[in-house]
Amino acid sequence: MGNYDAIVVLSFGGPERPEDVLPFLENVVRGRGVPRERLLEVEAHYQSMGGASPINAQNRALVEELRKIVDLPVYWGNRNWHPFLEETVAQMKADGIRKAAAFATAATASYSSCRQYREDIARAAAAVPDGPELVKMRHFYDHPGFVAAMADRTRAALAEVGGDARLVFTAHSIPVSMAVSAGPQGNAYERQLREASALVAAEVGASDFDLVWQSRSGPPHIPWLEPDVCDHLETLHAKGVESVVLVPIGFVSDHMEVLYDLDVEARDRAGELGLRLARAGTAGTHPRFVEMIRDLVNEPEPTACPVTCCPAPSRPRPQG
Repeated sequence: MGNYDAIVVLSFGGPERPEDVLPFLENVVRGRGVPRERLLEVEAHYQSMGGASPINAQNRALVEELRKIVDLPVYWGNRNWHPFLEETVAQMKADGIRKAAAFATAATASYSSCRQYREDIARAAAAVPDGPELVKMRHFYDHPGFVAAMADRTRAALAEVGGDARLVFTAHSIPVSMAVSAGPQGNAYERQLREASALVAAEVGASDFDLVWQSRSGPPHIPWLEPDVCDHLETLHAKGVESVVLVPIGFVSDHMEVLYDLDVEARDRAGELGLRLARAGTAGTHPRFVEMIRDLVNEPEPTACPVTCCPAPSRPRPQG
């Protein structure tokens, strides 16, 4: 497959025991100025769901499905929790791997979904001298395999509440400064998510849709992308909408922010408003999504994005 002798799945990581939740969250927000109160609030979300994120189990399942259809060894490493990418790269070196295709579990351009994975790769390379070269695969928001997988998930959700439901696509909110600087020409994060949403909507025969945001975690003085999904449900209700399908287009697996922010908070808000609501699944281990990863590895080696692309967002301090 191409010029690679392995594939490594790069992901965010998540805790698997209650006692790991707070150390994990501290890794995630280090240097970001997130208020302690918000950190403890998010920790409570994890503890209410059993003190573990499902993301690691879902990545293990993705790796196993990928191994069934490729002839290369498949590894997995995380940014924020075990197995850390540095640990994985050390194992790859010990196994004699020299060059690997790196598949990041994020479909779009932004600092946290692209540039930061490149920084993770660079940090692992520094930690493991003479280790394997990792080549990050391209963004896949518009790949037919991703679109087909999300269209299937959306059809299943529409079947729960009726085909006339309003499609509301959701993605992780990010600071406006990060969104504006995403991609070589800027604004790539929102533009790519909107394009992916349009492609999925067209596949299921919907002529219109909304793109909204969820899971804001930053300090209140920094502008983030809006509207929030729960606020948007109130807007739709005021317009007379009776049923909604939430499609988490910005996520590739049903991890904590999907399970809590959509399946708990958004569902509770919909219930209060009397809205019928269904939530589409994420791509997960859908066969078309797994095949997409194989296809990406078989493509010509992608050109690295400019070093000026998707810079880390500035983090101004509160005034006063």
